[in-house]
Amino acid sequence: MRPLIAFVAALALAAAAPARATGLAQLKGFVEGAKSGRTAFRQSVAAKGAREPQVSTGTFTFARPGRFRWAYEKPFEQLIVGDGTKLWIYDRDLNQVITHPQEAALGQSPAALLSGDNALDRNFEVVDAGKADGLEFVDATPRTPESGVERVRIGFRDNLPRTMELRDTFGNVTTLTFEAFERNVKLDPAQFAFIPPKGADVVGN
Repeated sequence: MRPLIAFVAALALAAAAPARATGLAQLKGFVEGAKSGRTAFRQSVAAKGAREPQVSTGTFTFARPGRFRWAYEKPFEQLIVGDGTKLWIYDRDLNQVITHPQEAALGQSPAALLSGDNALDRNFEVVDAGKADGLEFVDATPRTPESGVERVRIGFRDNLPRTMELRDTFGNVTTLTFEAFERNVKLDPAQFAFIPPKGADVVGN
């Protein structure tokens, strides 16, 4: 193929290829298009001054608006449930439940941010943050300094979150990766209700 013809053909192919949606567009697509979902996650917490990150795995399910179940399975079991009104945190080993109004967690909990209809827009200034490794990113900075969060970065592909990084004001970094994300799945509403186990120590209001 002659150079000029090859150049014109390349331009035509580039024009015909669909443009990749920006991070903000994919965030909007996720909020509007995924009314429920479930995924496995891997979490790594790099605490400031620590030699090694703390790694845990589990599952995350949600149903908009504002209901979610975040279950740590390894190395220790812990359950976080948002029922739309209250947030419940259950530590099985301690047999302790901590509860407080769910609204208070919207700026700090990955599950609350991903399951709300407008939690990010309401609590953060959100901007496109470019692309890398096949993902489109958004950066979110809190509107109020009292949130305890310095920045949230979320990487999207196919209108689904694939990675999430939270930096808090103490210098700790929590990195999450999501695997086999399923959207608009049928979920049992009972999993978003929490009843403290008999004999558990309940702290909070």
